[in-house]
Amino acid sequence: MVDENISKKREFNGYLLPKNSLSLSIVGIFSALICLLTMVISIPIPATQGFINIGDAGVMITGMMFGPIIGGIAGGVGSSLADIFLGYTVYAPATLLIKGLEGFLVGLIADPKKKNTRINFKDILAVIIGGITMSFGYFLYEIILFGISGALYEIFLNLIIQFGLGAIIAILFVITIRKNISDNLPQVFDKIFLIENSKE
Repeated sequence: MVDENISKKREFNGYLLPKNSLSLSIVGIFSALICLLTMVISIPIPATQGFINIGDAGVMITGMMFGPIIGGIAGGVGSSLADIFLGYTVYAPATLLIKGLEGFLVGLIADPKKKNTRINFKDILAVIIGGITMSFGYFLYEIILFGISGALYEIFLNLIIQFGLGAIIAILFVITIRKNISDNLPQVFDKIFLIENSKE
C-alpha cells in the first residue's frame, strides 16, 4: 500500500514525473530543440511587438512523443527562452504558461503511453486543441498589452501561419518517424511511461 501511494506521487495519469536522469535529459534536449525551432524562423509583427515562428511544431511533437509532463515543461521552457534570446522579453512569462499548456494538452490528448505509434484521430485532435489554445492564449495576453486591434491582427497570423505550419510539420513527423523512434528505443519510453498498455 505504501509503495502504491509513493508511486502515485511520482506520476501523473500514467506518466512518470521527470526525476530520473534520462527524463531530465529529454526535457533539456527538447527544450533546446523547441528554442532553436522558435528562433530559426522568426517573423516580427510590429503591431504587437511579437513574432511568428515554427516553434509550435516542436511543442506538438514533444507532446505527441513523450506525453503531457515532458511536453508541457519543454514547450514552456524552450519557447520562453527563445523569447528572451530574441529580445521579446515582454512575452516570456506568458509564453512559459501558454506554450507549456499547449504541450501539456497535446500530450494529454494524444496519450502516447497507449502505444498509438501510427497516426490516429487523437493526434489530429491534439494538435487542433493545442494550436487553438496557443492562438487564443496570446490573443488574450495581447488584448491586455496592446488592445483589441493589435490582438486581432496577430490572432489571424497565429491561427493561419504559426498553428497551421506547426500542425502540418508535427503530423508529418508522426506519420513518418514516430513509430520508428518508439519501436527502436523502448528502453527510453520505459523511463517515461509508468503504465504500459497493449498496442491498439
